[in-house]
Amino acid sequence: MPEFRMVDAGAVRIRCAVEGEGPLVLMVHGFPESWFSWRHQIGPIAEAGFTAAAIDVRGYGGSDKPQSVEAYAMQHLTADVAGVAEALAPGQPVVLIGHDWGAPIVWNTALTRPGQVRAVAGLSVPYLGVPSRPFTEVFDTLFTRRGRFFYQAWFQNVGPPEAEAERDVRGFLRKFYYAISGDAPPGAWPMKPAGATLLEGLIDPDPFPSWLTENELDYYEAEFRESGFFGPISRYRNHERDFEWLQGFKDRVIEQPALFIGGTKDPASTAFGGVSDPVAAMRPHAPNLTAGHMLEGCGHWTQQERPDAVTDILVDWLKRL
Repeated sequence: MPEFRMVDAGAVRIRCAVEGEGPLVLMVHGFPESWFSWRHQIGPIAEAGFTAAAIDVRGYGGSDKPQSVEAYAMQHLTADVAGVAEALAPGQPVVLIGHDWGAPIVWNTALTRPGQVRAVAGLSVPYLGVPSRPFTEVFDTLFTRRGRFFYQAWFQNVGPPEAEAERDVRGFLRKFYYAISGDAPPGAWPMKPAGATLLEGLIDPDPFPSWLTENELDYYEAEFRESGFFGPISRYRNHERDFEWLQGFKDRVIEQPALFIGGTKDPASTAFGGVSDPVAAMRPHAPNLTAGHMLEGCGHWTQQERPDAVTDILVDWLKRL
């Protein structure tokens, strides 16, 4: 098991799971996960000669949990990553790896703090440049105005989404994880009207796919029973703030060596169907993209559904830097 450390990141304290010695590799999870989503990668990365550290993003697990929506803006989350990196590896550029929301967090940390980031890898969510409009406008046009449900529109309502998730934490996690996994059948993420809630129509599989055991689900459930869902869901409520902040960097690209890993059954890897080839789409915005991998049949939970493949890709990439 890794060692847990509480790190002063500046504005908040962040819990880190740390193992190994050597150059720092800092891993950032997405929604709704924790440091634990990197459980398969921490040991092998440490054994390869690195300090492997996986954080709980603010609002999750053992990290601080501010109680304002604006506290979860991208500007603050990238500052947290930079603060942890400086605390664990003072004065040294580090390697960042992120999954789901963790991918935009590390992409934007590399973009806005290039001197602090040696290389960057994103899983599931490709980097497509500084946005030209807030994502709220995108999903309002494509979904809400057409009377169609989109989960991020549902998350804009403070209160009801948290209540739905917290009513049955284990059931929420099972249904949400399964719906966008590679094991889910077509239609597991159902089309529904804009007035629906997230869980309406989602399947609770029996049994759950083997990539997440009952004991592992126990860990996630306990973490979210303790933390609640306000912080995690509030990440989705900052699209306008994120857009405004990032406009100051619109003339930049990610210059560092970069890596992308996605899944062919992951809707996020294709930007919800808007990108046919995420690796090609990234290259203008990350010209030193050294490799891109699309894992056949893999869903959204990349490093958990395909732990061996993802670990091998990451370790090989890290050794080549």
